[in-house]
Amino acid sequence: MAEKTVKAPMPGTFYRRPDPESGPYVEEGGSVSAGDTIGLVEVMKSFHEIKAEEDGTVSKFLVGDEEAVSAGQDLVELE
Repeated sequence: MAEKTVKAPMPGTFYRRPDPESGPYVEEGGSVSAGDTIGLVEVMKSFHEIKAEEDGTVSKFLVGDEEAVSAGQDLVELE
């Protein structure tokens, strides 16, 4: 199956969980449906949900939790 990527819509800091006390939105190997939140990008204390654009399985996170990202950067591979 061809892999698709989810990209950062803007530069900022990528978070895999909604807050420090919670678990990640999804783990590698976990399935997602279109519209599911897979992470957040924070820009100047404003948080933007990153959503899966199609159904699939998270094969790999391409950036780490709390890592700086650029606009258009690949965040997650879906298969």
